Amino acid sequence: MYEQKKREKALKAKATKVTVKEIRFGPQTDEHDYEFKKKHAIKFLQDGAKLKAFVFFKGRSIVFKEQGQILLLKLAQELEEYGKVEQMPKLEGKRMIMFIAPKKVK
Repeated sequence: MYEQKKREKALKAKATKVTVKEIRFGPQTDEHDYEFKKKHAIKFLQDGAKLKAFVFFKGRSIVFKEQGQILLLKLAQELEEYGKVEQMPKLEGKRMIMFIAPKKVK
């Protein structure tokens, strides 16, 4: 039992911990704000963290679902060289969420 716990502890120490960074947009995020957040997204992916980008719809802005989806797809396209899309934009309640995983550094 002691040996088994020792092996499990060694395996746990070797395991890499994945961090998830979030970036939040509004459905009508301006171009400058978008570029600013995109720079942060690139930095997060280069550091090896997963990226959770989401558009938050508050109040009646839920009618702009298409704009939110276009925004996230545009982000995914521009971050293609830094990471790959793990989950396409999906609406969950008042949020449209997309996950991007970093590409492996060689």
